[in-house]
Amino acid sequence: MPRKKPFSVKQKKKQLQDKRERKRGLQDGFRSSSNSRSGSRERREEQTDTSDGESVTQQIRRLNQQPTHGSGHRYDPNRYRLHFERESREEVERRKRAAREQVLKPVSEKSLELDIGDIYHPGSNLDFPRRPPWNYEMSREQLMSQEERSFQEYLGKIHGSYTSEQLSYFEHNLETWRQLWRVLEMSDIVLLITDIRHPVINFPPALYEYVTGELGLSLILVLNKIDLAPPALVIAWKYHFRLHYPRLHLVLFTSFPRDPQTPQDPKTVLKKRQKRGRVWSRALGPEQLLRACETITAGKVDLSSWKEKMDRDAAGASRETGSGEEEEEEEGPAVLVEQQTDVALEPTGPTQERYKDGVVTIGCVGFPNVGKSSLINGLVGRKVVSVSRTPGHTRYFQTYFLTPTVRLCDCPGLIFPSLLPRQLQVLAGIYPIAQIQEPYTSVGYLASRIPIQALLRLRHPEAEDSGHEPPWCAWDICEAWAEKRGYKTAKAARNDVYRAANSLLRLAADGRLSLCLRPPGYSDQRASWESHPETLELVMMQGRVGLSGEDEDEEEELSSSGEEEGEEDRDADEEGEGDEDTPTPARPSNLACPNPYALLGEDEC
Repeated sequence: MPRKKPFSVKQKKKQLQDKRERKRGLQDGFRSSSNSRSGSRERREEQTDTSDGESVTQQIRRLNQQPTHGSGHRYDPNRYRLHFERESREEVERRKRAAREQVLKPVSEKSLELDIGDIYHPGSNLDFPRRPPWNYEMSREQLMSQEERSFQEYLGKIHGSYTSEQLSYFEHNLETWRQLWRVLEMSDIVLLITDIRHPVINFPPALYEYVTGELGLSLILVLNKIDLAPPALVIAWKYHFRLHYPRLHLVLFTSFPRDPQTPQDPKTVLKKRQKRGRVWSRALGPEQLLRACETITAGKVDLSSWKEKMDRDAAGASRETGSGEEEEEEEGPAVLVEQQTDVALEPTGPTQERYKDGVVTIGCVGFPNVGKSSLINGLVGRKVVSVSRTPGHTRYFQTYFLTPTVRLCDCPGLIFPSLLPRQLQVLAGIYPIAQIQEPYTSVGYLASRIPIQALLRLRHPEAEDSGHEPPWCAWDICEAWAEKRGYKTAKAARNDVYRAANSLLRLAADGRLSLCLRPPGYSDQRASWESHPETLELVMMQGRVGLSGEDEDEEEELSSSGEEEGEEDRDADEEGEGDEDTPTPARPSNLACPNPYALLGEDEC
């Protein structure tokens, strides 16, 4: 056996650097110079500085890097990564300075009212890319080349009409847009899923006009996660969309209903409801969706099997609740899952024949993190689709046969171009929080609209014992939260403000620090919406469904330094976007007390 060669610490360090660079998908020529953190900082400088002559494609930041499985693997996991426009280092540094210097001031309730015309500018270049015309005489290579040219022209029009500071984050990956094209071509009915906290962000008018006009399909707007918003606001949004978009069918939906009349203690901001038993079978909204599909199909498809399935799920959930015992979720009838490959992306054109073979195909589209996969699980009655709060988790579309005559098609989340502030996009969960370069201004945006300091009982870092509290800025809130939670950097033991900012943004994305946008004129008509008959009906409906599963829910304090968040923090650290000191690793899960700080207690920190 040959003798092993000596292996120095310097060689080992270089080996680890090469391994990290391969995982990020960098070219062989990219090598860091001194240490991992300084090397990552240099890589950011090289990748951020762009000249005026570069094309739009060269200024893209690719997120959610996935490890490859060798050259023989049938599927490239990085093919559908999120592609956003790269921000210059100067812009990131400018926002960091603003987070330290700008004093936060509460905004009026009127500022929470958002008009869709101010975001999307209907009729402008803020459109979405369409598949260019083609014919069956074209080869696959010709078709792909034509689509790429058309997509580059589309990006050029948008970036030529608006500056980078005006534009929001939006998808620059052509492969993901091709998924949308195929889903729309396959579908008989299109489901556009939105988050009720900000449905105006998730509703692009260009898609509405294209689906209902050019394609001639029926569009169902699903206002999802209605348990995270006041019932009066839910009804107000419902009538707002019904008034301005008359061709819509509207459905209210939530996979985790709860009684809205139950008083919410502000101390439970960091309490996460733990679900037991048949959590997906208690979804609120499948009946409304069935009625909408029955209206659209007008008897052309037999949907009785869907109704029978819901009756079986309801009977099984009631038996489990009545027994008072925790039972493991039954498998139930098998759900046929079809993972679509490149064959499904071959040119076929929009389907001319509706309800082929007596099967209705329902395409589920929408922005990332609006609950598309959770909605499918709620319709099926159990978990068949993996869910994650990280945008871009669903990377290619799949089809699920809910019943022999109902097929669901899950499309990856797509971000349409708009003029929305990027801070609000981050709060809406559109951008992966672990990979945000500058999270502090988003925290400031949130703190000026909801009282974070009071909800979390934060103490100003520079507060004196005399009781006088200095004015708050976004950086102060992050530093106070880091002090409260005990987030420290490993080297200098300073408050890890980057990790604290990420923690606050995750609380906002999860709905525990809830920021709800409102339709225009809501503040003046709040009383009438609160006394609206449909508001009272929704309260009663949520109360019935929420109480039916009361024995299965429990409140358990969620430590933001737990296992799941620790994974995201490590991802952020690998990207080199954190504080200059290395953050402390996540607390091991085998410790007796997962959260030693008694977060919202009487100053026990």
